[in-house]
Amino acid sequence: MVAAAFSAARFLAQDEPGARAGAPPRPARGPWATGPGAPPMPSTVDDLAGHGGSAAGRARIRRMTTAHAHAGRPGARDPFGMHLRHWRQHRRMSQLDLAQEAEISTRHLSYVETGRAAPSREMVLRLAERLAVPLRERNALLVAAGYAPMYRQRALDDPALAAAREAVQLVLKGHEPYPALAVDRHWQLVAHNALVPLLMAGAAPRLLEGPINVLRLSLHPEGLAPRIANLAQWRAHLLERLLQQVAATGDAQLQALHDELAAYPVADPGTEAAAGGGELSSVVVPFCLRTDAGVLSFISTTTIFGTPVDVTLQELAVESFFPADAPTAQALRSLAPH
Repeated sequence: MVAAAFSAARFLAQDEPGARAGAPPRPARGPWATGPGAPPMPSTVDDLAGHGGSAAGRARIRRMTTAHAHAGRPGARDPFGMHLRHWRQHRRMSQLDLAQEAEISTRHLSYVETGRAAPSREMVLRLAERLAVPLRERNALLVAAGYAPMYRQRALDDPALAAAREAVQLVLKGHEPYPALAVDRHWQLVAHNALVPLLMAGAAPRLLEGPINVLRLSLHPEGLAPRIANLAQWRAHLLERLLQQVAATGDAQLQALHDELAAYPVADPGTEAAAGGGELSSVVVPFCLRTDAGVLSFISTTTIFGTPVDVTLQELAVESFFPADAPTAQALRSLAPH
């Protein structure tokens, strides 16, 4: 998968005193809202794919995930030092490593972790940036240190996100006659274009009830799995992607999703060798789906917002599927609504 961003920037904070406590905004609800209490999602979806790096990099991710995914995460009432230690260990960094990255003394970092020194707001943000902590968890670090959350978490139907919604819709609509969809951090469907429902025929109705988890729909025996020609290859690819996300975010819900999907049955990889993507498989993992129009082969790209300062936008991804061969392109053009 090719990762694309609208733009990119990094935030570097200086260590100065900051303003104290406050309460996070209450998220709005509407057609774009997700999570408990949100309106039902649209009822069809294809899945989002990731790509692994080198074999050594993937092995490192597995070690990190195994070591930390099931470890207890600090709660909302736990002190900042406990949160900081959790993320430092999750990133497999020593106090010396982090102190050098943050340009502070190892002694001061140790004092912060043990609660003997209180960090300023800017120090919290500096450490979070060096640890690549997601925006959602940076808010938790700020609250644990006694400061107000910095990053808003708006619903997608919030007026402030109108430009972002329009950008997502433009990407989805502009990708037709090929399928494209948007998902949140837990792979729940947010939006899709007109081609996606055409690929969902045959999935169990219960898997199409909102909120739809696109990975569950893809790999479930009653979902797309029986029609994926290279299921073992695609399954391994998606599970690797989930491990990468768990390693990056420390998200227990993603780890639980990975464990659930890994327990689904899969056919002997040898039975799908003839339909595994051919030469394309040596370049990128294809998604090969059996349909009434024949086996459709796709490659995919992921688009994210590169400069988010809103939790919801950072966790939003748009997956665009492209035909991997001429017959697939022709079939999709003929299937597209006119």
